[in-house]
Amino acid sequence: MARTHTVIASPIGDLTAVAEDGVLCGLYFERHQRGPKLEDLGARDASGFDEVRRQLAEYFAGERTVFDLPLAAHGNEFQRQVWKLLEEIPFGETRTYGDLARELGDASLAQAVGAACGRNPVSVIVPCHRVVAADGSLTGYAGGLERKRYLLDLEEPAERKAARLF
Repeated sequence: MARTHTVIASPIGDLTAVAEDGVLCGLYFERHQRGPKLEDLGARDASGFDEVRRQLAEYFAGERTVFDLPLAAHGNEFQRQVWKLLEEIPFGETRTYGDLARELGDASLAQAVGAACGRNPVSVIVPCHRVVAADGSLTGYAGGLERKRYLLDLEEPAERKAARLF
């Protein structure tokens, strides 16, 4: 398995994209909580990341609502189930940890869902930022709550923004 990585500038800071045999397996923030060690990123090589770079640029420009990239995220079976549910949350919408736990068939799994979200290796593209607490508040995010708020604001539908007082 050959790993490579590159750094992609974004409005929320540099993102480190990691590919394994040419397939995206990680997208990490600067100071990413529980991010990989530098030696696990592979060689720095910008080749092979053009599509990732293009789709991220479109997303941050407000021109893309769905990513269309092959992914090879590594995790256990439960984590992969949660990450699959994250990919199904539509752009501009949120779900709670409890909602996802119920979709998995057991409402008591909300904390485990939160832990799996925290281990999501493909931030932004697998949208764990769309998961909020039961009361709608923002909780834990590997990139920090400021980034989570930025991403949710970016995705907020125009009609909802217009209806807000502040």
